[in-house]
Amino acid sequence: MSTAEARPVRGTAAGVAVTFGLNGVAVASWFARVPAARDALQLGAGALGLLLLAMSAGATLAMLTAGEVTHRLGPRRTVCVATTGVAGGLVVAGAAIGVWPSATAAGIGLFLLGYGSGTCNVAMNVEAAAVERVVGRTVMPRFHAVWSLGTVVAAGLAAATASADVPVAAHLAVVAAITLAGTVLAARTFRYGGAHQAGAKSGVLAAWREPRTLLIGFLVLVLAFTEGTANDWLAVAFVDGYAFGPAAGAVVFGVFVTTMTLGRLLGTVALDRWGRVPVLVGTMLLAIAGVVLAVLGREPAVAVGGVALWGLGTALGFPVGLSAAADEESRAAARVSVVAVIGYTAFLAGPPVVGFLGDQVGVLRALLVVPLLLVPALALVPTLRPIRSATPSPSTSSPPR
Repeated sequence: MSTAEARPVRGTAAGVAVTFGLNGVAVASWFARVPAARDALQLGAGALGLLLLAMSAGATLAMLTAGEVTHRLGPRRTVCVATTGVAGGLVVAGAAIGVWPSATAAGIGLFLLGYGSGTCNVAMNVEAAAVERVVGRTVMPRFHAVWSLGTVVAAGLAAATASADVPVAAHLAVVAAITLAGTVLAARTFRYGGAHQAGAKSGVLAAWREPRTLLIGFLVLVLAFTEGTANDWLAVAFVDGYAFGPAAGAVVFGVFVTTMTLGRLLGTVALDRWGRVPVLVGTMLLAIAGVVLAVLGREPAVAVGGVALWGLGTALGFPVGLSAAADEESRAAARVSVVAVIGYTAFLAGPPVVGFLGDQVGVLRALLVVPLLLVPALALVPTLRPIRSATPSPSTSSPPR
């Protein structure tokens, strides 16, 4: 690729990275303030799980339509419209917690946040997969690493605002404004994800009948549950199970997203060298060990170390699954949409499942449901092998593994 050809690709890659990062900031800003929401709304674990379900329901519903919307509008416009919903949801949820306490209003805000974020996720991943094909090497996990970096920033800001007693409503409103303005500017660089769509059918219904796509979706579902459970419940679990304060709970969440970010930054090298299958098996085993240590470690230092392993082991699952779904350029939007729908079902089921278990055995011990799902999911990892007939991509530049 010549220097002249590389410039627009780099510009688009930077824009996609900013979009991922700001989406991470928006979503994690809410996750890090979950303990404050629980206290303000006076919710038990089960009721909190139902509230979190509103966000997951919005995201899952979005996934049913996001592929078609992205196909028709293109990633650029879809990202801008979707992020408007993200910003609106943050403002409504923040006001429902800090201005007029209302679980119903908070649920409406979280539904908007989930719907906007879910739609944005499909669109920005389609553009990211297109950039990956253009540059000819594995870069998808790095975009997801920027998303994780955004969550690290959000966790730090949340810990600082919680310590300084900054109102939740003000905190989330500022995040909403920054996220919307930054995403609209970044999306102006998008130019590759919609290039193949003119005059073509989206193929979403056909993708639902493809065994490989469905199996990838089920694997991503388990990996998304592994990540989403940490996002939703880590702070609460350490506040309840290890007597951490709200600010310390936000720091534990920050440890998780920090190691997940490192895993995504370093994982591209491992994927290019060893391939998807062995790398995913190794990281999933790390996640299993990490959750067990986090729950059963007893000593806070050991438990936090487990959280670090959990984050590292979770790093590559979601991005590699979406990258595998996008192996063939002509079907990328449809397959990414289907895999995302199945994967996001974990975010729909996860909050109430862990919440109801938490009512019975405590939130901390309820986290052990994660390794119980990860162990059998190891059998699905071979479905991530690249499609041999696909247009050459970074994933097919070396022998499929």
